[in-house]
Amino acid sequence: MRTILITILCLFTSLIAVKADGLKGHVYDQQTGEPLVGVTIVLDQTKSVALSGLDGSFEFKNLQSGKIVLLISHLSYKPLRREVVVGEKDNPPVNIYLSERSSKSLGEVVVAGGNKAASEKTARKLEQHAPQVLNVMSGAAIEVSPDLTVANVIQRISGVSIERSNNGDGQYAILRGMDKRYNYTLINGVKIPSPDNKYRYIPLDIFPSDLLDRLEVYKSLTPNMEGDAVGGVVNMVMKDAPNKLEVNVNLAMGYSQMLMDKDYLGFNTSGIQSKSPYEIHGKGYEAVASDFGKGTQDFKTKNFTPNMVAGLSLGQRFFNNKLGVLVAGSYQNNYRGTTSTFYDNSVVDTAKTAVITGIQNRQYSEQQQRMGLHNKIDYVINDNNKLTLYQAYMQLTSFQTRDQINTNVSNGDYKPELGNAQISYQRRARKTNQQIYNATLHGDHKLIPGVLKAHWSAALSSARNEVPDNTTVGMNGIRENFVETPTNATESNRRWERNTDNDATGNLDLTYTANIADTKVDFTAGGMYRDKQRSNFFNNYVLRVAKSPSIYGKDFNDYTELNWDVQNGKGAVANALTYNASEKISAGYGMFKFKANIWEVVGGVRVEHTNQGYEMLFALGEPRPVNYQVYTDVLPSLSIKYEFAKHQQLRGSYFRSLNRPGFFEIVPGKIVQEEYQERGNPDLKRAIADNLDLRYELFPNHSDQLLVGIFYKRIQDPIEQTIKADPTRPQDKYYSAGNFGTATNYGLELDYIKFFHKIGFKANYTYTHSSITTDKTSRIRDKDGNILPIIVQQTRPLYGQSEHIGNLSVLYKDVRTGWDVQLAAAYTGPRISTVSQFVDNDYWQKGFVQMDLSLEKRFGNHFSVYAKANNLLNTPATIFIKGANPENADVIGQTSKTETLIKKEYYKQTYLLGVRYKL
Repeated sequence: MRTILITILCLFTSLIAVKADGLKGHVYDQQTGEPLVGVTIVLDQTKSVALSGLDGSFEFKNLQSGKIVLLISHLSYKPLRREVVVGEKDNPPVNIYLSERSSKSLGEVVVAGGNKAASEKTARKLEQHAPQVLNVMSGAAIEVSPDLTVANVIQRISGVSIERSNNGDGQYAILRGMDKRYNYTLINGVKIPSPDNKYRYIPLDIFPSDLLDRLEVYKSLTPNMEGDAVGGVVNMVMKDAPNKLEVNVNLAMGYSQMLMDKDYLGFNTSGIQSKSPYEIHGKGYEAVASDFGKGTQDFKTKNFTPNMVAGLSLGQRFFNNKLGVLVAGSYQNNYRGTTSTFYDNSVVDTAKTAVITGIQNRQYSEQQQRMGLHNKIDYVINDNNKLTLYQAYMQLTSFQTRDQINTNVSNGDYKPELGNAQISYQRRARKTNQQIYNATLHGDHKLIPGVLKAHWSAALSSARNEVPDNTTVGMNGIRENFVETPTNATESNRRWERNTDNDATGNLDLTYTANIADTKVDFTAGGMYRDKQRSNFFNNYVLRVAKSPSIYGKDFNDYTELNWDVQNGKGAVANALTYNASEKISAGYGMFKFKANIWEVVGGVRVEHTNQGYEMLFALGEPRPVNYQVYTDVLPSLSIKYEFAKHQQLRGSYFRSLNRPGFFEIVPGKIVQEEYQERGNPDLKRAIADNLDLRYELFPNHSDQLLVGIFYKRIQDPIEQTIKADPTRPQDKYYSAGNFGTATNYGLELDYIKFFHKIGFKANYTYTHSSITTDKTSRIRDKDGNILPIIVQQTRPLYGQSEHIGNLSVLYKDVRTGWDVQLAAAYTGPRISTVSQFVDNDYWQKGFVQMDLSLEKRFGNHFSVYAKANNLLNTPATIFIKGANPENADVIGQTSKTETLIKKEYYKQTYLLGVRYKL
């Protein structure tokens, strides 16, 4: 039905173009056929002026019959004079084709256009000609979008949803319903390590979007691509050196509505101690209270916290275009606020649905400082040899304060109708610093032109994550008659965490071109070797008040006035997050590619050998404190493209891929994080997936498209997180990864782009269905009334998979007045956010709509003013259990008779106003 509606819409727009009122027409690039935007068409007789729109169209109304002369001009194209005869009735549309000026005639003030890497035309061409199933968002589209980070940009691509952080911004990409763990990330085609302290996936919010030329999402693999992607691959193509001098500058200010409605709660960041007493004095040192500063307990409020965004890029080619240099930087300083309610819960007795045991009301205040720097230098030695050096540095520093009030609802003191309860207070001050660095030297060589060529690269990459002096401090309290009163201080925790990934990677590819049966066939063989070294450090101290009880209002009025005794002077370093690890991957592949008439075929096989291991530095009797997993995988693939009509093609592909565990997931230790204790599983295996794709593609011109595809995935031993009970203390639950049999995932993708004169539509929809059957726990009573746990099988969707995902963007572009407007809406359907050990107790996130707006007004050829507004609908993140327990009826916030609310977070709107300069 959807395809039929789209077809009808296309026919309808064609009819509109034919129906004339005066004279209508389109302007195209003579060489590429691309519709040209912003071409000036002057009616010589009256000097009336029209400008071509998004689809290259223009119109003159109320013309008198007879011969008219059109004068067509554009800075990058040769001027054209065209005579047209206008009749008394409807006139056929006029198609005008312009040829580009030579670079000499343009002079020094014009940046050569054509196939710019950031253009919409390039994006469509890449999708059309790629051997893989590919979706591309151009740099031009990114620039006018409402999004400031790659994590938010990527949600506009079909089949992609995002997982958000607790400040409401996007953080991780979920591709085709496959959790973030099933994807990997590239910068300019080079795989980068993750700064995450536990997993190997990349937090995409660390990358500013204004450094990109385009964003590519590969949904199928060829043998020359690394094989550890089931959902897909995200490739960030960074800005490249232009043919002429190019300068881009932007500066913007804004604010968060949440922090306009309530104050920002911060702490003294200058008091953060970068190293723990253990690191400063050695492992035998007994820490005392004076070793811990007061800064992270010194909380202050701010009334106004403006956001700032700034960017600069400079690029040019030298020495007869042989040397290209580009340097770009971006800086963002943003303040965010979040209001969150979380319900502690437990499955007790034989209850089918969890019972609420506590309420945590949280207020988050967060400052994010995001910086990105990159430079690219390429040198064309001659027609057969080219060298490229690329460097990138990304940093995200976050200062977050969490102010939390805990309400105990499991004892007799909880009487919500009277406003009475036992409560406690907790504040957390946390700094997180994440860094990614990559340097890649790449060479392209035609050893025998037309016959043999070589590509090689050597890359050094590093990812670092630091959380120094992570401080929590707490008090007890009481609520009487709806009035909350702190009573006495309890304890404080000081935690230091740090991890570093260092990668050294080398690649070599050789391609031999042979003529077989009058068909050119490329045979490519290549290899890759990566040595990854990871180090993790964790150190935790517990402090209790020196005077007990310390009464609030009597003994202290501020946390900085408290005196503490250190309970574990040597610090707890024996933990799953204190270890060294390594991963050595060697790979080789063979691939062939040929195009014969209307067929294009790419196939081959890749072999990857993995040696992954770890060493716990402070084991406490855990099984296998030192362990290695060694295995080899054979990964075949085949892609076929069939061009059965002009601008229409059908492509199909098969590939086998894998998903390796993260280091933390296999280290057998434990750590308490946000809500649950987490433990590693040394028996965790890699997952293997077989993937099938089929997609119909229509590219009627260089801006419009219709893509309709289906996909199917079968995953052996998929890795998922689940909540488990400790075998010796069942009341203690922990979060751990495991392999769960075989899962399937299949779906449908639709991607539609259509531009009219001043209006454009971009829409995509993805239906995904996945299935996995796992063991779950249930409880029954035996004949003697004793509670017995039993294991039952439950079939459910994969973690993180939404059945329905949709995006709709409406664009308005008026070249004459210089206006660009985009309204973008993204829908993500319900999905499992946490897998429970108990049957029918998984946590689900409700479906939500994110709506954003951006607009830009240009003044002349160089200046523009732009504005961005995000989360216009203030859609909350809502987590729930499908099912309700009558015992929760009196708990505040539990209003549904069919669902149990677990968490609800609000972020409100953010606004930004800026100016942009381009030369």
